[in-house]
Amino acid sequence: MKQSEFFAKTLMDIPKEETSKNAQLLIKGRYIDKLMAGVYTILPLGFRVLKKIENIIREEINAIGGQEIFMPALQPLENYEKTKRDNIDVLFHVDSASGKKMVLGISHEEVVVPLAKQYINSYKDLPLYLYQIQTKFRNEPRAKSGILRGREFIMKDLYSFHTDEKDFEAYYQKAQTAYKKIFDRLGLADKTYLTFASGGTFSKFSHEFQTITDAGEDTIHLCEKCSVAVNEELKGIQDVCPECGNKNLTKKKSIEVGNIFPLKTKFSDAFGLKYTDQAGQEQPIIMGCYGIGLTRLLGAVVEVFNDQDGIIWPESLTPFDAHLVMLGSNDIIRKEADKIYEALKATGVDTLYDDRDESAGKKLKDADLIGISNRIVISGKTGANVEFKKRNSDKVQIMPLSEAVKKIK
Repeated sequence: MKQSEFFAKTLMDIPKEETSKNAQLLIKGRYIDKLMAGVYTILPLGFRVLKKIENIIREEINAIGGQEIFMPALQPLENYEKTKRDNIDVLFHVDSASGKKMVLGISHEEVVVPLAKQYINSYKDLPLYLYQIQTKFRNEPRAKSGILRGREFIMKDLYSFHTDEKDFEAYYQKAQTAYKKIFDRLGLADKTYLTFASGGTFSKFSHEFQTITDAGEDTIHLCEKCSVAVNEELKGIQDVCPECGNKNLTKKKSIEVGNIFPLKTKFSDAFGLKYTDQAGQEQPIIMGCYGIGLTRLLGAVVEVFNDQDGIIWPESLTPFDAHLVMLGSNDIIRKEADKIYEALKATGVDTLYDDRDESAGKKLKDADLIGISNRIVISGKTGANVEFKKRNSDKVQIMPLSEAVKKIK
């Protein structure tokens, strides 16, 4: 893609009202555009990163048996009345022209359970794992922290259905492992910890995945021995490791990037969802829920991977494989840069080509801000070679294009 043709140009200044690093860099780099508080348009650069996050999540959830569906965001209020969630303060309420009361979904238990009821009859239909990647809506009283806490956001929510607690626990462990693989592939493994949190009405504990960063809204107490943590909101045990009893925990700021928790029979009972066992007797269905916020992850990655010049994308999420920067605008340099751009495309390197008539300083500054993992510079100094630099390194090397391609791939 030629940068001269790319939609949405980088901004010179950071919006004054944005105090979070993720919003500042993503807006300035034109990954997102703010429509209003808590609501953002994902621009082409941001969309490319978001799709990479989505594909990583999809692959790992498919690997543990997830079947992907896509459920409506607009939902009947009566379903929330059945689960006694109709008075949740963050619900967006909607009146249809016909007078039917509806809401915009904060999650999809009220949709997936009635759906599953149509297909689950006997024990032979279980277990079942349904998930989606969908937009959610929450009427936050104060949207803040950029895309970490929005009123409209994209989320992966997985729902599991089981015959008994033993089967649920086995899958719950599989989901934990899948989440760890996801955060590893996103480049967050060494900063993200399984965190014990309140189980609410469902159980003693639920589990969150918390990423360490000073920009975090949460506070966790980390056990270095077990590599698990306790959310500070979990009263009474935040200073004791639930795994080993260690009392020497380290207090850290963090961002919740995922959660998993048991639902027991709360939602299946509300809709009369049961199964018939081998003896022909009706039995309750045990459920679990597993969420990851994709737009929140986009913001969390930026909070973790940045420097004074801009974003530093992990290789797995970089919007393009390479950023080709042409310095100088004479015909010889432009022809050489055009040739290298075509060569990169021919070798399968997805490339953003800065062919703009801008100063060298502007181009290099934009390259650092955008944060693509690999930078290739063509100038009057490079001759038949190219200048190669990783965004996460200060090392600059002059080499043949073929060597640069090897470093990218």
